[in-house]
Amino acid sequence: MGLFTVDEAREVLAELLPVLDEIVTLRGRAAELSADLASGAGPTPDGGLPELKGMHARLDELMTRVQETGAELKGFAPLLVDFPSDLADGTPVHLCWLEGDRELAWYHRQDLGFPGRRPLA
Repeated sequence: MGLFTVDEAREVLAELLPVLDEIVTLRGRAAELSADLASGAGPTPDGGLPELKGMHARLDELMTRVQETGAELKGFAPLLVDFPSDLADGTPVHLCWLEGDRELAWYHRQDLGFPGRRPLA
């Protein structure tokens, strides 16, 4: 896939926010159900092993939808999505969205990763 401009990445992110929100919600439900089943509690209000497998399958579908846009999933907990881009001077960067953000407002150089995160401005 190609590089994103800031405007393109923001447009794609706006379309992905419902998908990302569903990933976060489903990730939590699956973690709780997995812990309950591992403790031997048996089926819970969220179900049993079949429901857990269904949650994992849905998570796979949602993550594939994110990646099909050209965005890169860099983290699952917390959810982290990068959009490959270049600065005006040609420096390769990732436009960076972190779980909890409601807009795309950060970037980092590709060679620095998340610790080099800086605000877009």
